[in-house]
Amino acid sequence: MTISRSFFIFLSQNKTLTKGAKKWGIHLGASKVVAGEDIDEALTTIQSMNEQGLMATIDHLGEFITEKSEVEEAKQKTIEIIDSVYAKNVQSELTVKLTKLGLDIDTDYCIENMKEILQAAKEKQNFVNIDMEDYSRYEKTLNVLKTLRKEYDNVGTVLQGYLRRGLDDLDGLAEVPLRIVKGAYQEKEEVAFKDKHEVDANYFLMIQKHLQQEGFTAIGTHDHRIINAVKLFVEDQGIPYHTFEFQMLYGFRTELQLQLVQEGYNVRVYVPFGKEWYGYFMRRLAERPQNLVSVAKGMIAK
Repeated sequence: MTISRSFFIFLSQNKTLTKGAKKWGIHLGASKVVAGEDIDEALTTIQSMNEQGLMATIDHLGEFITEKSEVEEAKQKTIEIIDSVYAKNVQSELTVKLTKLGLDIDTDYCIENMKEILQAAKEKQNFVNIDMEDYSRYEKTLNVLKTLRKEYDNVGTVLQGYLRRGLDDLDGLAEVPLRIVKGAYQEKEEVAFKDKHEVDANYFLMIQKHLQQEGFTAIGTHDHRIINAVKLFVEDQGIPYHTFEFQMLYGFRTELQLQLVQEGYNVRVYVPFGKEWYGYFMRRLAERPQNLVSVAKGMIAK
């Protein structure tokens, strides 16, 4: 029986299950892709990766917050993470979601929260990447980014290869550090490619285009075919290795990550942590339903 991608997307957006997941803890295989529930666990994981030549971007999981009290708590937690990363001297940037910082409450309020975070990161010589969410928040996210970039250069965002407008949007973001990914949300056909071959083709075109622009390019993929194509492209175009990096998710294709490091490429691992692990885990299953094998192993191990 085939379990559809849309089924896991549906589960990821179920608020009742999300709330219940906080009580369950990181069970059912989620610990294989989420680096613990607190910052100390995550930093220990990152220190180990740094020793192997891998960099990180850390994400305190959580999204879709609609209460200001929770936003304030999330903002302070993010600043504490910046301080902890600096104190531990680990090689890690930060990833944040704007819906965790007030985007669904008020855009200006969200911008002010982000400015506090970016100022803290600037003082600690760190970089913050704004994670892209579903398409209903796409335009708002780009507008927030453009406002922030007027004052801060230590901020970038994510563009998704499955979006039909992605290639055109690169024109207005030529100097911005970008993480380019295929995309993990369920979107309507009028805004997103549905055919895998179309997604892959558009994704690679976006990578090629940004590699030749001024902004730093983070290539978020586990697809060895895309990785090999990027290797050939940068060699052919004479693109310096320091202008891009490969990014992968914690718990996925670790051997490939280390192989790329040995070959001289920069590799950064997205390291999520926190009690709000449920939605993230469901989206990973949506991308690769075969990860249910990990869930089964997690249940047997209990």
